[in-house]
Amino acid sequence: MANYKIIIISGLSGSGKSTAIAALEDTGFYCVDNMPVELLPKFLELPMHGDTEIKGLAFVMDIREKGFLNSWPAVLKDLRHKGHNFEILFLEAEETVLLKRFSQTRRHHPLVRDKSLLEGIREEKKLLDPLKEAASRIIDTSNCNIHDLKSIIFNLSQSAVGAVTMQIRIMSFGFKHGIPHDTDLIIDVRFLVNPYFVPELKRYDGKNEQVKNYVLGNQTTHSFLLKFKDLIDFLIPLYEKEGKSYLTISIGCTGGQHRSVVIAETIFNHINKAGRPVDINHRDIDIKI
Repeated sequence: MANYKIIIISGLSGSGKSTAIAALEDTGFYCVDNMPVELLPKFLELPMHGDTEIKGLAFVMDIREKGFLNSWPAVLKDLRHKGHNFEILFLEAEETVLLKRFSQTRRHHPLVRDKSLLEGIREEKKLLDPLKEAASRIIDTSNCNIHDLKSIIFNLSQSAVGAVTMQIRIMSFGFKHGIPHDTDLIIDVRFLVNPYFVPELKRYDGKNEQVKNYVLGNQTTHSFLLKFKDLIDFLIPLYEKEGKSYLTISIGCTGGQHRSVVIAETIFNHINKAGRPVDINHRDIDIKI
């Protein structure tokens, strides 16, 4: 596994390590939380069978493991000697912020036994000072919410392994069958001309050429698509910049068989032509009217 980019995440409890590793997982890293540091060399000897989907490896290692403090210097030194390319991310936050986070989540601090939470935070900070000095990057999450931290980690992963491609899905659906829950954008196209009320078109769906010509040949549809395509072209790069891994755009009409299918196919082709990874799903196209 010497060719994989390796990121080791450590730092203070409550500083956002779980959020950081989740963000790396979304960008294509293979992630392990609470990895025992002495097992890391053995793990890196395991074959990955040329899995090209993996962008890198990420491990959270901290004082939850009893042997971590005594073992990490020698283990990481040996990994560098063997040629492994890795960086250490050290996450921290101000005492007042950590106290507030533990109060809100009611989680147990690993060093709080017969002492106060503040004493545990200060002891951990002192114990991890040598690791902080060895870190490649130090991230203070005091003023970060979850989305801010994910954005920081996303940008870091891009610089580490190259741009991460957002997966786009286009879905057509019918409002009469319920709004899809797994979606980011919903577009209602029930204002467009409806082939359902044309006797010779009613029995076909939106993949039929006659139905497509009927919907796309209308001036309102033409004007709408110009504006909708501009909106899509504007939004996609912004979602990518935010660090979004998946984007689902759902297009709905009354039954999900005519107008929504035509528009979904048109938007799919538009995005596909731009070279972006996109797939399409017509959720309600086979439901009998």
